[in-house]
Amino acid sequence: MGFQLTDEQRAIRDVVREFGENEIRPVAREHDEEKRYPSELIEQAAQYDLIAPTIPTEYGGAGMDMLSSVLVTEELWRADPGIGSAIGSRGFGSSMIRQFGDEAMKETWLPKIASGESASCSCISEPAHGSNVAGIETRAEPDGDEFVINGSKMWITNGTVADVAVVMAKTDPEAGHRGITAFLVPTETDGFSASKIDNKLGIRASDLAEITLSDVRVPDDNVIGEVDQGFYQLMSFFAGGRTNVAAQALGTAQAALDAAIDYAEEREQGGQLIKEYQAISHKIAEMATNVEAARSLTYRAAGHVMDGDDREGARYASMAKLFASEHAVDVADEAIQVHGGAGYVTDHPVERFYRDARITKIYEGTSEIQKNIIADSLL
Repeated sequence: MGFQLTDEQRAIRDVVREFGENEIRPVAREHDEEKRYPSELIEQAAQYDLIAPTIPTEYGGAGMDMLSSVLVTEELWRADPGIGSAIGSRGFGSSMIRQFGDEAMKETWLPKIASGESASCSCISEPAHGSNVAGIETRAEPDGDEFVINGSKMWITNGTVADVAVVMAKTDPEAGHRGITAFLVPTETDGFSASKIDNKLGIRASDLAEITLSDVRVPDDNVIGEVDQGFYQLMSFFAGGRTNVAAQALGTAQAALDAAIDYAEEREQGGQLIKEYQAISHKIAEMATNVEAARSLTYRAAGHVMDGDDREGARYASMAKLFASEHAVDVADEAIQVHGGAGYVTDHPVERFYRDARITKIYEGTSEIQKNIIADSLL
């Protein structure tokens, strides 16, 4: 049975694609070269309901389902991965607020995030703990009707532009993953500081930071969900997050394929267009096949996540992320090869796509972690 998007989903895809072509692509190179956050595009993106599109309509969001939000991510990254990341990650952490936060948290922050007025970030990874969430060392100790948080967080998207952070901290250090709690921390809180990381290989238009928490005090009311339940709350989002990264990789691969086709149709060598050489046409055929295979896996993963099938959702999300990210790098590499020497310089976007694609093999769980998850589900 062929997979078909609904009319509404096709309309969403077309709107995002038009926005990407008209607003993002013309400024993509300069944002990459200047490592500049696209503040001027955030408001426009919000007008198209592209900021945290799964936020419910009652809080000012678009209320999109998982597959629709995957289409948004795919098209944003197809336009430009760096700017696509900046727009698509504007609401990092808002899912935790939406699902486990109390009504006051939701009413205060979700409308601001959906409108583009505020950004959020999710503070999980640490200098010594990336994939091993259970090993985090940040501590939150009770003090009267407050918690005092101390620690460091690393590789935090939106770290210097966020207005609010979802911070994962140990409230019971001896309990391992059973002693982690999620906290809502406004970034203007005393003791919260962010240092920008700007020496990235790719997605340079997005914001990345190291976070230091030094005697950060938050009231008991800022616990998201329940004390010591943060790890389990976080796990409930991993399938969706990995499917979203698969969509990022898919969009990047499609952009690289598009660029390779365009170049093959205009570049002449030996008295003919290079697309007429079998070596080039076969490269493009294989690239297109891998892109479509990644798309099928990604959309299928989104379907399982939407159905609430935790086991199948987790497996297919890991499969989609593994396949899409690995092949995004391969497709971008082949796109450079199609361009030859011209692909190795910034005159063409394929070198940028190659750099941008690489991160999708690392965050939200490395390729090696995805293989572990897939194997565990099968063996």
